[in-house]
Amino acid sequence: MAFHADAQDLTDKEILTWDMFGTSARELAQEVVDSGFMPEIIIAVARGGLLPAGALSYSLGVKLADAINVEFYTDVHETLPDPVLLAPVLDTESIAGKKLLVVDDVADSGRTLNLVLELLKKFDADARSAVIYAKSASVIEPDYVWRRTDDWIVFPWSAKPPVTKTN
Repeated sequence: MAFHADAQDLTDKEILTWDMFGTSARELAQEVVDSGFMPEIIIAVARGGLLPAGALSYSLGVKLADAINVEFYTDVHETLPDPVLLAPVLDTESIAGKKLLVVDDVADSGRTLNLVLELLKKFDADARSAVIYAKSASVIEPDYVWRRTDDWIVFPWSAKPPVTKTN
């Protein structure tokens, strides 16, 4: 159970507030619309992309959404050797030949996003990507980016530890 708190040992942090998250979703949606691309389905890269994908779904007026589960980060600055797809797996039959917007919170190394995009291309989908943040070390350039940073990012949904039962 990884939770990415404010990483007390890090001095350089990008802190995204809930209010700025709302702004990021609207501005990313505007960037997508202005590009002329209108996705038929929004695919969240779970878990980090779930909230951004939901916000973009509403901002773009796209009702069809799905998620793909990928594990890579296990803690602050700790990853598995490679990103791994987890069950349940995306319904690939329903996305074949569709316009897809793949959404994640950050393209850090870019390896997770790249894995998902390569998978979707096998189904003849027109898959584009949107992230709130992109880092310079990313192996791919997302199609839509709200901000760029190389600092550790504190997202409002993972800034505190999971809730536990009170006595």
